[in-house]
Amino acid sequence: MAVSIKSAREIELMRESCRLLEIVHDELGKAIRPGISTLDIDRMGDKMIRDMGCIPNFKDYNGYPASICVSVNDEVVHGIPDKNRILMDGDIVSLDAGLIYKGYHSDAARTYAVGEISREAQLLIERTRQSFFEGIKKARAGAHLHDISNAIDAYISQFGYGIVRDLVGHGIGTSLHEDPQVPNFRQRRKGMKLAPGMTLAIEPMINLGRGDVEWLDDDWTVVTEDGSISAHYENTILITEGEPEILTLSHLP
Repeated sequence: MAVSIKSAREIELMRESCRLLEIVHDELGKAIRPGISTLDIDRMGDKMIRDMGCIPNFKDYNGYPASICVSVNDEVVHGIPDKNRILMDGDIVSLDAGLIYKGYHSDAARTYAVGEISREAQLLIERTRQSFFEGIKKARAGAHLHDISNAIDAYISQFGYGIVRDLVGHGIGTSLHEDPQVPNFRQRRKGMKLAPGMTLAIEPMINLGRGDVEWLDDDWTVVTEDGSISAHYENTILITEGEPEILTLSHLP
């Protein structure tokens, strides 16, 4: 497994790529409301990314037809935007997006409430987000990769939620998906040692019901097998000599 260690210059390029992506997510989050279509969200995100002089890295990636993955309710990831898919009060929607700035990729995801949502849906969103933060407590130089996985699992398992096992986090840099893979569920092996200069996309995907998923006929949209709702939270992080740096999140709400 060849894991890239970024130079100081590369880290600065990654920081800027991720800073710009955070702006895109912040603006898209403000647009979430009942009555907007998932295609509206995609078009807005695509325009923002291109107006920044960047490239949406999801567009045409292995044939994916859009720039923003918009996944509603039981859709876990890779929902394809559609002008006829209208967000309604009570829905939850996950936006997964990334961009390329001067050859360097960024990747982040957020799940939002649409209008008023149920208490259980709100808790799922909050706990999925928190599981990311539990995971990166272990994202330290000298620790092992699967310490992150085990911390996410330990936090989520107390709630009885299902952790998606078919999809995992990943390294990121001059490619959207690089080594290593970063599972969100408990591992028997320790995994590789973490070192300063590694950049990782940590992305727990958590279902209200079981963790089992299936792909729709479009070959992209991943849904929960039992029809339960799903939340997704992701940031690109940098392993440093000390605390991990969250590159796609400069402010905590």
